[in-house]
Order: sequence, then structure tokens, then C-alpha cells
Amino acid sequence: MSVFVPFKAFRPKQESVKQVACKPYDVLNAQEAKIESSGNENSFYHVIKPEIDFHENFDPYASEIYKKGKENFDSLVDNNILFQDESASFYVYELTMDGHVQTGLVGCCSIDDYFNNVIKKHELTRPDKEEDRKNHVRASKLNYEPVFLSYPKVEALDVIVDSVKSSESEYDFVADDGIRHRLWKVSDSNVINNIESLFQSQVSSIYIADGHHRTAAGALVGREFRNGRNGTSGDGYRDNYVMAVLFPDNQLKILDYNRVIKDLNGLDHNQLLNEIGINFDIEPKNSAYHPEAAHSFGMYINNQWYKLTSKNGTYNDNDPVGQLDVTILSKNILEPIFNIVDLRKDKRIDFVGGMRGLSELERRVNNGDMKVAFSVFPVSMEQLINISDNDLIMPPKVTWFEPKLRSGLFVHNLDE
Repeated sequence: MSVFVPFKAFRPKQESVKQVACKPYDVLNAQEAKIESSGNENSFYHVIKPEIDFHENFDPYASEIYKKGKENFDSLVDNNILFQDESASFYVYELTMDGHVQTGLVGCCSIDDYFNNVIKKHELTRPDKEEDRKNHVRASKLNYEPVFLSYPKVEALDVIVDSVKSSESEYDFVADDGIRHRLWKVSDSNVINNIESLFQSQVSSIYIADGHHRTAAGALVGREFRNGRNGTSGDGYRDNYVMAVLFPDNQLKILDYNRVIKDLNGLDHNQLLNEIGINFDIEPKNSAYHPEAAHSFGMYINNQWYKLTSKNGTYNDNDPVGQLDVTILSKNILEPIFNIVDLRKDKRIDFVGGMRGLSELERRVNNGDMKVAFSVFPVSMEQLINISDNDLIMPPKVTWFEPKLRSGLFVHNLDE
């Protein structure tokens, strides 16, 4: 069963929380982060993306980068922008976007649960991104950002969370993107014990939703620290844990993750339609088309939208990975027609998160940057869990979770 424990968070003072809080490190590039944090020396971007404090040609993976991140964190503490809670606590974290509300528990998961597959994965990690996050942990001995995890809904945990939310929150602010964030501290020892016990008794599997690289980095560096003291473990060592926000699976919202392609692989418009027509029924649409059900797709080319519906026999609904619409798109269009086989490395394809809308697909094609775009029906949590439970791996760029956590609201100290 799973291990979930409280911790003494570093977090912002109430009057500074909106100034500190920022989007996760992987949502935007360094230039975008520099613009968003302009004039705000307390932005947590200076901690999680410290390359913004160097000239643009500076190596983003140099040791100076990671040292600077820790210096910037220490400065926030020294200047009383951040403080550390005196007692180990859980936290309840609520996000509201466009009427959708999801509430998670903030605490720490065991790194052993990562290695023994209680914490289940559905994506491969990239070595360069993993090493970057590991270097941040090594340099700081902190988990700067939580990982975004999910667990099968437990009624008793929902009751606890609802009870906590009936009191006044520690934070309540609306970020610049319109998402509302609220946080409550859980310091009552009986409630803490109940939460720990419920995870130990009723939650046998936890699923990575967003943050495979951060989870891997936290677990692997924690094991490095443990090996450095000859394998000594125990609750007294905070590096046995990685900070996380855990949401019930029925509250999460996955958006579509769409594809745009640079060229038609030597085909003209009509030839492309003929090739696609082998495996799909094609219907012209008068406006932007977002698939209404699985196994249908939108395609935008030459100022025209089409609905593509998979023909019977072109997919396998008994295969957890084969039934995914991104797999169907790859196997029946991207690979045979465009010769795009490796989604991780091929420079002819790019990916657009559903938060940006279908207008972004139109923009990328209309400005000549891309030749054709495909909109995809989003993956479900049931599909993600099924793939994870079967120790399978999803194709790249499949899940886009919204709303995303804000960074800087809580930090886990591995060196207490």
C-alpha cells in the first residue's frame, strides 16, 4: 500500500503569495519566463528557471544555473518572503478553472513507492530533462515543485478534505490566467494520522498525472543521498520522500493534445485526402472541428476543416495503447502517409496543448509554419490508469492536464 506523510513546508507569506507563485518550469521557455517575471524579483521563476537571470546564450545546464536557483531561494527566505512551518502538516490545495474544481492533498510520497511501482508511470523520461531536474535537487536539497499525482477516489478522504475546506483558507488568489488557487493547512494530529492511515489501508496504487521527470529526479537523487550514508533509511531522513499533490481520479480533467505537421511528404491536397480515405471516412466541415467522440479526428488544411472517422477494423479496442486516438492517428496517418515514426525526435511534427484551442492550429497552418493540423479526442483517466496498471507506456505528448499547479506555494526541505 502507499506511504503519504506530512512535511514542514517552506511557503510564502499571505501578502506575497500571488507575487511568488508561478507556472511550472516546463510550461514555458526561458524567454517567456523572463517576460512573465519582469520587474518581480520574488517570482519563483528565479528559483525553478534561474537561467532567466543569465544572458540568453549562457548554458542552461551549467552548474552556475543550479547554484543560482538555490541562492534565489535562500534570498526569498532571508527576505521573509518565504517561511517554514514549525510542524509537519498536510495541505489541501484547490484549483478552479472555468467552473471546474479539483482539490488535492499536498504531502510527501515515499521514493521506495516509486521504485516498487506503487507510484505508476505511463511515460518515458528524457535523460536530458531528467538530469536537469536532478541537478536542481542535488544543488539545493529541496523539492522546489510538487509532482502531480492521482489516486482512486476514497470516500473517507473526500470527507476529510471537505471538512478542512469548511474553514478559512490560508491562501485565496486568482492568478493572471484566471485560475483560482486556495490552500488550507492541516495541522491537527488526529486528521494527519487519519490521512496517513487511509493511504496505507485503502490506496494501493498512485498514478503520475503530470511530472514524470520531477518524480524520477526526486526519487533517484533521494536514493543517491541514501546511498551516500550507506543505505541508512528511516523517517528521520526527508530525502526518503518526494513532495506531491494527490488528486482523486474522478476530479481530474485531461485536455486534447493536438498535432501539427510541417509538410505533406511530397503529396498534394487531393492525394493526401485519397490516402487518408483508405482508413477514414472524410466529411468537410464549415468550422473548426473538435472531435466529439473517440476514434474521430479533425483535420485542417488549406483553410478547410474535415472530420475524419476511423473505419471499422482500423483499430483495436482490446489493446490499452492501440485504442488511444493518438495511436490510431500515428498508425494510420502519421507513419504510413507522412513517414513520421519517432514522435520524440522527428522535427517535422509539433504538439499543441488543448488549452491553446483550435484557433492555434489554424494559426500555425495559416501562417505557413505548418501545412496540416489534426485535432484529437482527449485521453481519459480510465485509459491512463489501465495503461499504467498494465506496465505499458503511452506515446509521447498525449495528456495535457488543466488546471496546472502553481509553483512556489510549498517547498520540501530534504535536509531538515
